[in-house]
Amino acid sequence: MFFWLACAIETALLIIAFALAYLFRQPLFSDLHWSVLDLLLGIFASAPLCILFRWMLQSSLAPLVRIRRLLVAGLRPFFAPWSLVQLTFISILAGICEEVLFRSVIQGTLSANAGPFIALIIASALFGGAHLVTLAYAVVAAAIGAYFGVLWLLGGNLLIPITAHAAYDFAALVYFLRFWHPENSGE
Repeated sequence: MFFWLACAIETALLIIAFALAYLFRQPLFSDLHWSVLDLLLGIFASAPLCILFRWMLQSSLAPLVRIRRLLVAGLRPFFAPWSLVQLTFISILAGICEEVLFRSVIQGTLSANAGPFIALIIASALFGGAHLVTLAYAVVAAAIGAYFGVLWLLGGNLLIPITAHAAYDFAALVYFLRFWHPENSGE
């Protein structure tokens, strides 16, 4: 049940992206093209995020401990029963839907009107706000959103942040649910 709800929420973001793109006359997929090299770059670009996530799970910093406790109590019970196929699907769906909305539509529209730096800051802040579970979680998500935004700016292909986002989500979920144990962090 939760799997289908999560899929519906991600799909709703894509519908919002289509509506906003239409409203602001922003082309959605003009900067998305297939490239094996860009796919590999996206996968490679997920590695620093995976390292950051692993460090956050081991950190004793109070805001990160609160995030970890929230993930253990709130996230783990919902995602733990999911199969690898379901984790793969939701990761790919999140990568596509969130990056189309926050990079292509929001950052793309704002870039044309306010410049790339301001667009990157605003889109990243909105990305963080969309992940407002705790303030610290939103700040981390905003920084990750900025990372995805920079990948898009430097690579010029939406495939790079989509792939990085999906690969990171999948790796983080699998590690968190299948390999990491709360007792390893003193929880």
